[in-house]
Amino acid sequence: MRNIYLDNASTTSVRPEVVQEMTKVLTENYGNPSSTHALGRKSKSILELSRKSIAQNLNATAQEVIFTSCGTEANNWILRSAVKDLNVKRIITSKIEHHAVLYAVFVLKKEYDIQVDFINVKPDGEIDITHLVELLSQDRKTLVSLMHVNNEVGTVLDLEHVSMICKEHGALFHSDTVQSVGKTRIDLQKCTVDFIVASAHKFHGPKGVGFAFIRKNSGLQPLFFGGDQEKGLRAGTEALHQIAGMAKALEYSCLNMAEEREYILDLKEYLISQLKSQFPTFKINGDINGFYTILNVLLPFTEDKTAMILFHLDMKGIAVSRGSACQSGSIKPSHVLAEILSEEDLKKPSLRISLSYSNTKDDVDAFIDALKTI
Repeated sequence: MRNIYLDNASTTSVRPEVVQEMTKVLTENYGNPSSTHALGRKSKSILELSRKSIAQNLNATAQEVIFTSCGTEANNWILRSAVKDLNVKRIITSKIEHHAVLYAVFVLKKEYDIQVDFINVKPDGEIDITHLVELLSQDRKTLVSLMHVNNEVGTVLDLEHVSMICKEHGALFHSDTVQSVGKTRIDLQKCTVDFIVASAHKFHGPKGVGFAFIRKNSGLQPLFFGGDQEKGLRAGTEALHQIAGMAKALEYSCLNMAEEREYILDLKEYLISQLKSQFPTFKINGDINGFYTILNVLLPFTEDKTAMILFHLDMKGIAVSRGSACQSGSIKPSHVLAEILSEEDLKKPSLRISLSYSNTKDDVDAFIDALKTI
């Protein structure tokens, strides 16, 4: 039985070129980047070349890229420092954000008694921009935190438009771009967002490493303290092999982006056509024209099939998800779907199928055949 991996929104396979780069750094460049001897200087050079490569692919400056362990760390750091150090008194966000943002906001509300306002979400998962403008009319030091691509239903936020609105109202803007970095172009000169975050494992890099884009002169302060690494903003010896792997992964993702996007979009359209053919009453959760790698579907099965559907697919070697992998072990329904589906539809089985360049139409056919046996 071959494994069919359709859960790329949770993590992706590592490109062979990335493995090769990481292996080289692990075996040849083991010096501490903070050391002044030759091995340390060589490692420092690799570190800064990686930073420069990442910055170039985002049209940012190298000094605005700070390496972290993951997107969750970066989100928590930005949100906490905004409240603690930048005098933010209010956070505007939505109820369909990743829990790395939502849970951090709830804790900050409890600790600092900040005001938290939730933007209305439309039935297709789109953020109500008119409501955002209304909320921003209040004169309080505000940070807006809205994700670029929703990790469960694939709804896409217009980053440039929201950045412009926030700037007009004097608000800071933070976006969780974990699902979009490496999969769509982000130009940080055209888009005036103050903070974005990324995790390498979402774009065919290693797990355990990510970065934050911190626009210069933001005033952000460290989350924890120790050495002077990362311009004094993120203490701890840098994981050089992971950082080099992340830079290589982003380089290849950006280099092949147009070709891979076209291929994956064609595969997604084929998946939708097959679902329409075999399950005519299925529904797409969220925007029908959502992000090209993600398709969240409500299947026309009875409620009693909901609990076991992932198990049955897994037994056939097919990996999909009911929601974010970070909460896949939970018996609770997806908090994202809870915002956009009716109570009745929420009880029925929904699946998130997320694609990458390594998937094929044979994978889609095997998935459809497996669904037909449930």
